[in-house]
Amino acid sequence: MADALHTVLTERLGCKAPIIQTAMGWVAEPSLVIGSSNAGAFGFLGAAVMTPDECREKILAVRRGTDRPFGVNFHSFQPGADKIVDLILANRDQVRAVSFGRGPNAKMIGRFKDAGILCIPTVGAVKHAQKMVELGVDMVSVQGGEGGGHTGSVPTTVLLPQVLDAVNVPVVASGGFADGRGLVAALSYGAVGVAMGTRFLLTRESPVPDSAKAEYLKATTDKIIVTTKLDGIPQRMIRTRLMDRIERSGSLGMWLRAFEAGAAMKRQTGASWLHFIKAARGMTGHGDVPLKQAMMAATMPMLIQKAVVDGDIENGVMATGVVGGRIAEIPTCAELVDRIIAEARARLAALCAG
Repeated sequence: MADALHTVLTERLGCKAPIIQTAMGWVAEPSLVIGSSNAGAFGFLGAAVMTPDECREKILAVRRGTDRPFGVNFHSFQPGADKIVDLILANRDQVRAVSFGRGPNAKMIGRFKDAGILCIPTVGAVKHAQKMVELGVDMVSVQGGEGGGHTGSVPTTVLLPQVLDAVNVPVVASGGFADGRGLVAALSYGAVGVAMGTRFLLTRESPVPDSAKAEYLKATTDKIIVTTKLDGIPQRMIRTRLMDRIERSGSLGMWLRAFEAGAAMKRQTGASWLHFIKAARGMTGHGDVPLKQAMMAATMPMLIQKAVVDGDIENGVMATGVVGGRIAEIPTCAELVDRIIAEARARLAALCAG
């Protein structure tokens, strides 16, 4: 009898379990990628918030920590994107896949495919999945409205079958997954595996400070909200005192936050204001937007960094999937993956027995 957990995802990505660790900015650092990959999942390095020099250093760190294949996530509009693409291609012997949201064009996708690197964008709508397939990607990861950070309004249970019916490439399910039951449910829809962010954020190998992890563990589902006050686009966040203040803030407060974050990002990256605004527009993913909204979009990396890098909960924000409201412990990546596989096999056995 065929193994239901051996899918196109495990075959093509070279991992043991049909589970992807997503590329969360500031979180998907070498320690987490190494931990998830060695555990049998497929880990993505979150290079979308890195400079080319940081990306080079961290790809090497991952390679030193695991001989397993892994992926790299980037944005085509980020500073130094061309250099990061070159780095990915130079490490094609171990970098098996790239992921992106608002992604590269067909020519760049072709470069990856020619190098044997799979392109697996994350999409949140049927039309975006279809567009990515037209550009030549190998798989799509479909994030339903339960997902963390920027999110849509269509639940995974509705969006996933819509995309499965609309495209002819393998589909990965994302948004709301944390255990073996969810994995079996996704496979039963026709997905080739699941992608998890919040669940991997809350592992021991995650670089998020213990103070922030404790705050995540305290958040019940009723403390997880969707806000448009951060950049004008719906985002799922943990409700904190800062988020409450942001929700109450007016237009002037939003402008001040945008300029403060812009100045901080300029100091960190050396980018010009023009490049900053261009990147901010790209981060919105919705084409032309008002300047204020574009500037607000660029506050996100700095606000997230304060919480998940510095552990400064008072002055940072914490993106989360709604599934975070039922996570109550912090296992190692190996414990997590082994448990998910065991749970999945138990559910499959129960279904067959029934």
